[in-house]
Amino acid sequence: MIWIVLIAASALLVSRLHVDTDMTAFLPRAASPAQRVLVDQFRDGVVSRLVLVAIEGVSADRSAAISKRLAERLRGNGDFVAVENGEDRGFERDRAFLWSNRYLLSDRIDADRFTSAGLRAALQRDLTELASSAGVLVERMLPADPTGEMLHMIEQQAGGGDGPARHDGVWLSPDGNRALMLVRLRAAGSDIDGAQRALAAIRSAFAAATNDPPDTAARLVLTGPPVFAVQARDRIKSDATRLSVAAGLLVATALLLVYRSLRVLLLAFVPVVSGALVGIAAVGVVFRGVHGITLGFGATLIGEAVDYAVYLFTQTAPDSPVEATMATIWPTLRLGVLTSICGFSAMLLSSFEGFAQLGLFTITGLAVAVCVTRWVLPVLIPARFKGVRQSRTMMRIATLAMRGRRLRIGVLALVGVAAVSLAVDRGRFWADDLASLSPVSPAEQRLDQSLRHDMRAPDAGFLIVIRRPDQEAALQAAQHVEAALAPLVGRGALAGFDSPTRYLPSLTAQRARQAALPDASELRGAMDAALQGLPFQPGLFAPFLSAMDKARSAPSIRRSDLDGTSLSLKLDQLLTRQRDGWVAMLSLRGVAVPELVARSIAAEPGAALVDLHAESDRLLAVYLREGVSLACLGAGAIGVLLAVSLRSLPRLAAVTAPLVAAVLVTLAVLRLGGHALSIFNLFGVLLVVAIGSNYCLFFDRQRGDPAGMPRVLASLLLANACTVAGFGVLALSRTPVLHDLGLPVAIGTFLTLMFATIIMSPMQLPSPSDAAAH
Repeated sequence: MIWIVLIAASALLVSRLHVDTDMTAFLPRAASPAQRVLVDQFRDGVVSRLVLVAIEGVSADRSAAISKRLAERLRGNGDFVAVENGEDRGFERDRAFLWSNRYLLSDRIDADRFTSAGLRAALQRDLTELASSAGVLVERMLPADPTGEMLHMIEQQAGGGDGPARHDGVWLSPDGNRALMLVRLRAAGSDIDGAQRALAAIRSAFAAATNDPPDTAARLVLTGPPVFAVQARDRIKSDATRLSVAAGLLVATALLLVYRSLRVLLLAFVPVVSGALVGIAAVGVVFRGVHGITLGFGATLIGEAVDYAVYLFTQTAPDSPVEATMATIWPTLRLGVLTSICGFSAMLLSSFEGFAQLGLFTITGLAVAVCVTRWVLPVLIPARFKGVRQSRTMMRIATLAMRGRRLRIGVLALVGVAAVSLAVDRGRFWADDLASLSPVSPAEQRLDQSLRHDMRAPDAGFLIVIRRPDQEAALQAAQHVEAALAPLVGRGALAGFDSPTRYLPSLTAQRARQAALPDASELRGAMDAALQGLPFQPGLFAPFLSAMDKARSAPSIRRSDLDGTSLSLKLDQLLTRQRDGWVAMLSLRGVAVPELVARSIAAEPGAALVDLHAESDRLLAVYLREGVSLACLGAGAIGVLLAVSLRSLPRLAAVTAPLVAAVLVTLAVLRLGGHALSIFNLFGVLLVVAIGSNYCLFFDRQRGDPAGMPRVLASLLLANACTVAGFGVLALSRTPVLHDLGLPVAIGTFLTLMFATIIMSPMQLPSPSDAAAH
């Protein structure tokens, strides 16, 4: 009844769980402040919302026309903050906001700018620019903005780059084969549902844009973090379903071939299903949701949890009650489960939520599975169950195992070669970049790099991060940092930067700029003096005088004033509120001398230069250090548990020798295959120790009873086949976490059983009469 109630409650909880597929769950929870910035950029940064769109397969003229029709359809959709394809359309609100607030937004506003000398210098510069390629734009703005504040802000918004090539008013790749578009989603980077909805809208709009007129040759190409996030979720869900089904079918086939009974097959899966349900429910209760990777890991639970039923069924002799077999194997089974739990417990201590989920799921699942095997399964097994009869096949297996003892020297030599190969390995032993954790395929990464190259997108590798208790203090600090950076731009140490104060200056700065604006009579006198001898028509600058009059009494710009513009998204990414206050960030471009930048901002308390690429490397180092520490902790806990339980150094050495050999050879196989080891491989090796110890303990138990060895070997072979099947299918996964966990466990558990058979098999076979009794 306890079991039935537990399963029913777990099933109810599981049916209501939210399944998460955000890969940042496998980033640390307790990172350094700089690494928190990096993780935040992964989750919700500006880049996490950008989709790069390309239209290819048709001529430049046709792709440009499709680009215009596609952009027109997308700009009316609320899922998009901005749709940029090189056209001037779509930025009316941005330009209107900048234009009406130019004297509060421009960082060049001071009293000297509006003296007769300052105005005359500006007018002379206007005359020069009227003759340049920008003359049309200057001429249009000149009457209301002779000091060029709007042009200055437009140049700042452009980031100092030339942008992509253009054809017929839209962006085009340098080779002319693609029309390009940049789309900013409203959904945060962690909102995969929102990203999927937006991507579906892009595809739907493209289909409509190519239907009128019909253009079947045109192809739509999408890339960028939102695209990768949606693809990763689809792959994770697909793998979780596909691999669990595949593992279940393989295990079911093996059990059906051995037991030739559908009822026994179904009973063997009772502990598995029970453990999986309760494990997922436990994760949901603790973490308020479950990651798709955790569900995919259910395939491994099938591979190990089914072993318990296999041991019970296979080691039950004909005419022997199941309860008697359970009483015999329970001490070994209990110790084996405890070693597995010790190994997986190390994952609970991980600062990576994804690994903690995997650890909790597996520990809970295995504990429930073994308890169901111990107390529920004997009740469900029919009274007429006759067990598995000792067969000639079992005896042949036992004979081969005994003969395998002759290979001990070969095992020792193999382990020596593996150890030497690892010691002298000069290749890239560890995967040393975060791309190794990415679910994005190399082909998709190359496509993304190609489109970014065509877009001439800058590589924003540096940020300046400032933390303050309130928004106003954060903006004021950002302005101080801007003042320190400005000289570096002129000296070439820095190409440029973007700051939140370009979209929302501090209230102090806005009031100072308003105070710098002269009154109407003073401005009119200064303008009349500045115009002396210059070829401008009388009364041309009346709009400028009127605009200045309005700016002097205009209300201060608030954050809400940017709503409805694409500038609000930029501001939200550079100025964020966190639990402990506000964070202002300045995105740097073309940092030539990072040390000089760091020194220039040293006077501003709390301002820190963050090298995103270096922090990525440090974040990976956190992975590796923690992974090695936890793996050693888990292995040490298993060793202590075995030592306390076995209470014999020779027995401990015999049990651990196959484990050590299997781990060394597995690592060597992975490295010889050109596989740089990841943190997931490391945890996979820990699982080899946790699972393989079960095999060694059963061999140890049979030391005093060689007559039962044929049956025990048969159960271990079947259990190992199920484990290899469960973990082996993970090696076929397209998701790095599952692949890198499955591959070493499939190899290592097989090697553990093989080495345990060679090292721990009895010296002689039982007599036929003794074997028949078992």
